[in-house]
Amino acid sequence: QVQIVESGGGLVQAGGSLRLSCAASGSTFSINSMGWYRQAPGKQREFVAMLNSAGGTAYADSVRGRFTISRDNAKNTVYLEMNSLKPEDTAVYYCRTYGPQVYWGQGTQVTVSS
Repeated sequence: QVQIVESGGGLVQAGGSLRLSCAASGSTFSINSMGWYRQAPGKQREFVAMLNSAGGTAYADSVRGRFTISRDNAKNTVYLEMNSLKPEDTAVYYCRTYGPQVYWGQGTQVTVSS
């Protein structure tokens, strides 16, 4: 079992920045990669960014150049640095694992005011 806990969400003005954290605990050896998704009200959950075990990254077109995913292996933590935030980035942000089993966190709310 893997437990995922996100933190770092909040309210920020457009143009501002936030850093989200995703801490994994438990059987973390089973995790291949980790990523971030988000879900805005009334919309489907969508992919934001992913970091694989080799250090490769992938980003949604809507966030590329503004968001950066990184990790601290010693802390089993993945970060999402979000810059130049826009009102359309408002959503609940979820962290997930990739591997034989998929685990999701409970989500953290990000609200960007105009």
